[in-house]
Amino acid sequence: MIYRLVYNLLIHLFSPLLLALLYWPKRGKPGFGQRWAEHLGLVPASGQQAPLWLHAVSVGEVVAATPLLKALKAEYPTLPIVVTTTTRTGADQAAKLGDLVEHRYAPLDFPWSVALFLSRVRPSALLVMETELWPNWLAACGRRAVPVLLLNARLSARSCQRYRRFQGVFNQLSPHLQHIACQHPDDARRFATLGISTDKLTVTGSVKFDIGYDEKVHLQGKALREHLGASRPVWIAASTHEGEDEQLLAAHRQLLRQYPESLLILVPRHPQRFDQVAGLVRQQGFALARRTEQVATAEAQVYLGDTMGELPLMLAAADIAFVGGSLIARGGHNLLEPAALAKPVLTGSSTFNFSDISRQLIEAGGARVVADADALARQLSRLLDEPDQTRLMGQQALAVVKANQGALNRTLTVIKTQLAL
Repeated sequence: MIYRLVYNLLIHLFSPLLLALLYWPKRGKPGFGQRWAEHLGLVPASGQQAPLWLHAVSVGEVVAATPLLKALKAEYPTLPIVVTTTTRTGADQAAKLGDLVEHRYAPLDFPWSVALFLSRVRPSALLVMETELWPNWLAACGRRAVPVLLLNARLSARSCQRYRRFQGVFNQLSPHLQHIACQHPDDARRFATLGISTDKLTVTGSVKFDIGYDEKVHLQGKALREHLGASRPVWIAASTHEGEDEQLLAAHRQLLRQYPESLLILVPRHPQRFDQVAGLVRQQGFALARRTEQVATAEAQVYLGDTMGELPLMLAAADIAFVGGSLIARGGHNLLEPAALAKPVLTGSSTFNFSDISRQLIEAGGARVVADADALARQLSRLLDEPDQTRLMGQQALAVVKANQGALNRTLTVIKTQLAL
């Protein structure tokens, strides 16, 4: 109890800073409009009795949850589902599900905002994608006998060590977790070392492997490639962060010496950085075209992917994919999106967020690690020099995706068993 008292004191003490970080306007950052109050629990009452509540913090989690949501609705068409996100970009992704679900912004972890949210939504259960553990969420669900399941859960060695330093805090959280569906046996072992009973743990694999793109994505990718130039070499740097773009542009500059017609599709992770990255590209002397401008790209050396929701078709249009968040200490992003499109994958060395996925792809020959801009340029040149090897590498990446599929059905089994659906 003392831990929660201290925690609640701190979050209220620092609430002005927390709210400023969430709502302070930034150039290019989409706002929450009139829905900002939903973060304080002031959500519209659910139109359905006792809906299933699924929380997916942002875009990546919503994308991962989408096949699961569609499968649940296919099997239980009358099951009401409320999806919450914390970010606006996550909300925009959830909006693509249409009337399949109701969307609400998730309550911040103030006890009163969580209580208000629960009283208005009245969920039958909470499904949390990955590992979002909020003390007041869990405590409030425990008091109301709302079962909580962690799905697609991962626990890195670093995160496990942090929790072990505050074992007393984790001991107050864990009783409210009814079951944890883990991505990998290593994740299950780490949860067990924190005291989670093994009968509460199931290894389902990652639902992110159950990724598939329909013919529409492939056709859109082909059309984009025709627009960009069918015969020129095209590589993509996806989900990039500040501190990476300079390295990627340096690699592209080296590549242009050998392949003067080559094009880099550059897709920053966060939309608020689109204009900043465009300025950087121009500052460094590259000819730039932007997706939103829909202009001719024959002379462009860098094509800025400054739209939301179009990453799959941009990946489909490229010959080689680099996945960002990995040349800096961010832990990387999902390598499976290009792999599922049979693209050879390049990544930096920081991949702790997807350690098992990256390990499997590397061991199968579908991905390679590059340490810096020079190494990236060398790998790009090597792959463009050897188109047959490039195609083989893409097929090896796709084979890893297909070999690991099935997590979706195993996760559905956990949900049905634990919630007696």
